[in-house]
Amino acid sequence: RAAGATVNDVRWFVPHQANLRICEVVARTLGIPPERCWNNIVRYGNTTAATIPIGLSELVEQGLAGPGDLVLSAAFGAGYTWGASLVRL
Repeated sequence: RAAGATVNDVRWFVPHQANLRICEVVARTLGIPPERCWNNIVRYGNTTAATIPIGLSELVEQGLAGPGDLVLSAAFGAGYTWGASLVRL
């Protein structure tokens, strides 16, 4: 809400994808339905730092995301390292 948006405003959730089950749990916890969560781990495996850029590229290339869409991304690393962004395309 600090960004002036709610989960319902998010068109796509593009998480870091080290593990599909973790992505599904995070999306469910946030209240984002599976059809709005972009997962490509089944195609590429864990692409580490490239996961989110690849996902964003796929969404745009396939015409599934475009100008005005709100995209939430979240990533985590070793230990307690994490980050998230909310971007309007």
